[in-house]
Amino acid sequence: MISFNVPPYYGNEEIYIHEVIQNHKICGDGQFTKRCNNWIEEKTGTSKALLTTSCTSALEMAALLCDIKPEDEVIMSSYTFVSTANAFVLRGAKIVFVDIRPDTMNINEKLIENAITAKTRAIVPMHYAGISCEMDVILDIAKRYHLLVVEDAAQGVMSTYQGKALGAMGDFGCYSFHETKNYSMGEGGALLIQNQDYVERAEILREKGTNRSQFWRGQVDKYTWVDLGSSFLPSELNAAYLFGQLSKADEINENRLKSWNFYYEKLYPLYEQRKIQIPFIPKDCVHNAHMFYIKTSDITERDALIRYMKEHEIETVFHYIPLHSAKAGLRFGRFNGDDVYTTKESERLLRLPLYYGLQSEDINKVVESIWQFYKNRNPIL
Repeated sequence: MISFNVPPYYGNEEIYIHEVIQNHKICGDGQFTKRCNNWIEEKTGTSKALLTTSCTSALEMAALLCDIKPEDEVIMSSYTFVSTANAFVLRGAKIVFVDIRPDTMNINEKLIENAITAKTRAIVPMHYAGISCEMDVILDIAKRYHLLVVEDAAQGVMSTYQGKALGAMGDFGCYSFHETKNYSMGEGGALLIQNQDYVERAEILREKGTNRSQFWRGQVDKYTWVDLGSSFLPSELNAAYLFGQLSKADEINENRLKSWNFYYEKLYPLYEQRKIQIPFIPKDCVHNAHMFYIKTSDITERDALIRYMKEHEIETVFHYIPLHSAKAGLRFGRFNGDDVYTTKESERLLRLPLYYGLQSEDINKVVESIWQFYKNRNPIL
């Protein structure tokens, strides 16, 4: 079976983990946590990066830093993971969903302004597949309406928009280092902060509401409970595993891009024949090969293709079920405008195997199987 995903492993992770064990410091904020933070800051240009237990944790911290209160409204796409919405629902916010663009599967920036009300507090663009939303438009809207921007860049490490790193353009950015991401620590994430005024409170929130970070820097003579917070700090063991990959991020990125480009080249003729659709990369975007997907004519064809691929020992998966159609989505949110593309496009999308170290012969098998499936099928209308 060709797996859909294999967690990234470069080879030096175990060396770093052994170093952590030898240092007798396995809880958070040791040297490897700091190395990861520094790597993110240097790579993205963000003012401050804080490693967290997950991207979910980073989003929850962002919601707290945005001072989201009950009855506030937060605008986002419905085509995203539940954590994107949940972080703000936990603060009592109402989620306002808007439709996506069919070309990138990202939030349609042209529909955001119409969804703004007197209760709107923040916009949360999620960069699907590591391909950026139209951030210049979104940031302009946020500035004009005095709104905060929280980038869900869970899939966007190493991607850029107009030369700027995803996650480092809004007020806050959130990364994921889950096992399905380009760089992984099993479970993990990071919060990126642009405004230094938020950094001290972010450190307090992350350290269970205490000023422990200031204590370790010698700014206070003892640490105590000063604000609300939680345990958003990952283990040093996880950070060591992650740094083993971040230190080789360029090599991992190039390997994934090679696989992505191989898929694109081999499947492009099927796209020209109008049998499938393939990813679109806007000119202002540099992507990180987080995923390669195709779009079928409809959900029936997609499900048939999933079954066909499984019969040929290839694991393929569909992605998000739009949040506005879920039980909790109906309870905690509302869809502004018409669902023209969100549901329709989500039902057509199929993700192909893509991970660091994927062999070319495996990609060939995936491609050949797709070609065989579409051999006698009609074009997409």
